[in-house]
Amino acid sequence: MDAVICLLRAVNVGGHNSIKMDVLRDICGALGCQSPLTLLQSGNVVFKTPKRDLSRVATQIEDEIERRLEFRPDVILRTSSELRDVIRRNPFAKRRGLNPSKLVVTFLRDDPGTKMRNAILSLKPDSEEVRMDGKELYIYFPDGAGRSKLTPLLARTLKNSGTARNWNTVTKLLQLAEELEAGAITRRSSD
Repeated sequence: MDAVICLLRAVNVGGHNSIKMDVLRDICGALGCQSPLTLLQSGNVVFKTPKRDLSRVATQIEDEIERRLEFRPDVILRTSSELRDVIRRNPFAKRRGLNPSKLVVTFLRDDPGTKMRNAILSLKPDSEEVRMDGKELYIYFPDGAGRSKLTPLLARTLKNSGTARNWNTVTKLLQLAEELEAGAITRRSSD
C-alpha cells in the first residue's frame, strides 16, 4: 500500500490557521489514516490508508479540521509513487551548484488547464526560473523567495489552489513515506 503525503495550505503562518502537529495526527488517525507521521510545523503529514478515493480523504481532513479548529485549509494529497515521480521530473535536477533550499515545488490541487498554465508561464520573473509539469510548478529562487516579486503574482494567478514546499522538505517527505511503507517506522514526528 502506497503511503499518502498530505500537504496543508497556509497553516501556522504568521499566527494564523494554527494547528499543532499532534492535533493533525489525531485528526488523521480519527479518520482511519494509519500511522500518521508529521514533518515540521507546516502541515505535512504522511500516512497509510486503504481508501482509494483520495479526493474524498482530502475533503474529510478539511471537514474535520474545520469542525475542530474553525478554519478550513486546503488539503493536497499525493501518493508516494506520485511524489517519487515529482522528484524524477525535476527540471533542475542536472543543474550544478543549485541550492535545494531555494528550489520550491508548488503542488496544485487539480490540473491547471490550458488557460491557467499559459497565465503562469507568461509571468515575467526577475531572476526566478519557472517550469510547469502536470500538477506541479517548479520554481528556482536564486535570491530566495522571501522578497520575490514573483510570489504574489503566482498567488493571484493560482487563486490559492496550491501549496509550496522547498526541495529539502519534498525529499524528506518521500523518505518518510518510504520508511513508513517499509515498516521501518510506525510512530514518529519531526516537528
